[in-house]
Amino acid sequence: MSEVVLKNVDNACETAEEFTRVFYKQVDNSRHLTSKLYLDTGLLVWNGNGINGNDKIQKFLMDLPGSNHVLKTLDAQPISENLVSNQLTLTYLIQACGDVTYQNDNIKKPFQQTFLIVAVDGKWKIASDCFRLQVPYNS
Repeated sequence: MSEVVLKNVDNACETAEEFTRVFYKQVDNSRHLTSKLYLDTGLLVWNGNGINGNDKIQKFLMDLPGSNHVLKTLDAQPISENLVSNQLTLTYLIQACGDVTYQNDNIKKPFQQTFLIVAVDGKWKIASDCFRLQVPYNS
């Protein structure tokens, strides 16, 4: 791997650590501000429910019970400009896994969350966010 690629991967991982720290702190403690982390046209898929636009995402998140997220694993990688319409915007794919506890049941539930974030005017914004509780699959 070239030195440039390794540096890009390192930057993606460092960004993922900082971004997820901010994101989960905001979701757990200041949820009313969470929509500022999404693009205006952002997409959230929460356990199979799709929500478009940061205003609708904000309303959806506000309707969820209070939460506490604990990350257990985190990974990230840069996405090549060639894969995102040759845009010169930094784009990272972040994979986060951990446990979440909701106020309405106090049972730790494993979750997996995938973010596609882009740099906009020096700030990271969520273009796409897929959250899924990890429950056993019944066929």
